[in-house]
Amino acid sequence: MTLNRPPRLQQGNGLRSVFGNIRDFVDQVANSSPARLALIVYAAVVLVFAGLLSLPIAAADGQVTPLHDAVFTAASAVCVTGLTVVSTAVHWTFFGQAVILLGIFIGGLGTLTLASMLALMVSKRLGVRGKLIAQQAMNNAGRLGEVGTLLRIVITTSVLIELGLALMLIPRFMMLGEPFGQAVWHGFFYAISAFNNAGFTPHSDGLVPYETDEWILVPLMIGGFLGSLGFPVVMVLLERGWRYRNWNLHTKLTIEVSLILLVVGALAWGAMEWNNPETIGGLSVWDKMLNSVFASVMTRSLGFNLVDMNQIEASTLLLSDALMFAGGGSASTAGGIKVTTIAIVFLAIAAEARGNRDVTVHGRTVAEGAMRVAISVIVMGATFVALAAGTLLAISGESLDRVLFEVISAFATVGLSTNLSAELPPEGKYVLCILMFAGRVGTITLASALALRERRQLYHYPEERPIIG
Repeated sequence: MTLNRPPRLQQGNGLRSVFGNIRDFVDQVANSSPARLALIVYAAVVLVFAGLLSLPIAAADGQVTPLHDAVFTAASAVCVTGLTVVSTAVHWTFFGQAVILLGIFIGGLGTLTLASMLALMVSKRLGVRGKLIAQQAMNNAGRLGEVGTLLRIVITTSVLIELGLALMLIPRFMMLGEPFGQAVWHGFFYAISAFNNAGFTPHSDGLVPYETDEWILVPLMIGGFLGSLGFPVVMVLLERGWRYRNWNLHTKLTIEVSLILLVVGALAWGAMEWNNPETIGGLSVWDKMLNSVFASVMTRSLGFNLVDMNQIEASTLLLSDALMFAGGGSASTAGGIKVTTIAIVFLAIAAEARGNRDVTVHGRTVAEGAMRVAISVIVMGATFVALAAGTLLAISGESLDRVLFEVISAFATVGLSTNLSAELPPEGKYVLCILMFAGRVGTITLASALALRERRQLYHYPEERPIIG
């Protein structure tokens, strides 16, 4: 007598077969190109979250959110940008806001880290290829055998920092009259949004009511600045402490350039807006200084705003463009072309001006390959911005300064806006979606691909120097 297998076993075999197929697909793509795996994983996550946000349960009116608005919001959340086309507090239900918050948390971990976690969940182990992917995600921080531990450190550090920020914010929201449950939700929402440099706000009027409240603004600045340093820097600080001489070159350059941009940005922004009655002109001296520092941190990638971006001076708008394009640290939750890219290019310019053949800093020589990658990232970023700006100018008919600000904000995953995103037709919103995706994935993927394609060349052509300049 032949007995049929119980349905549970058949179902289990079916699930194992599905997971096996997923594992084989992940392994096949990873073997061909880790960068391609990152693109596929990130695109898939954006589409999944867009589908969730399209559900009637996600919208406050119980209707299906238009596809272009759902895709835009999902891309903005997963790419930790913060640009919005509908009010986060008004349009989305608690479910919708929770989906956005989950997208921010996942997107903040990074594409290759997410791919490594997927491989680990599917195959129950992290093989050599998965470890290489994870190591690449963290900019080759640590030895290959330590990658599993480093992944756990990345996730644990993110959760602990976000928890600490929430514990600082929750009591303040309660003191301002919010019920306990609402204060907890707002505290965690702002904590996750700040550390991941997302810029989403659960209040309909954003942070404007708190423009003079340092008990809210300071934790947000701390969280955004820590998130912009990058996981490799955080791991070095955890492992080697705060002694400057023990840091590696990447950590030194990231922290130095980040502090320089923070100070210069605050001084310049404050000087330009000091007497502007539409922004900070009517505030006290202390509040003007607080707003200036806050704006300097926000324009680097965080994206919260205390003033109407349409009311700032034209020179301040240009300064914001430059700070947004610079961004934060490599392998961080911030966007932009990264501060180490800027550092290497300026060091190369200084070396050329002095007539030095080698680019040196802190007793180390910067590899020529790193300089080529830095130049490639800057050129590619400028190309993305130029093409998108030209396209949006044709679509919207708006002024160049407003379009350029929105485009750089999208590419650098900042989230500051002149409200142009909400005013664009669907095709304009899709352009910004592509730009957010490219800004979050493109420069990192290009840099990784260029590094992986480096090969030994057994011959050299005769050297000849063309006239430059």
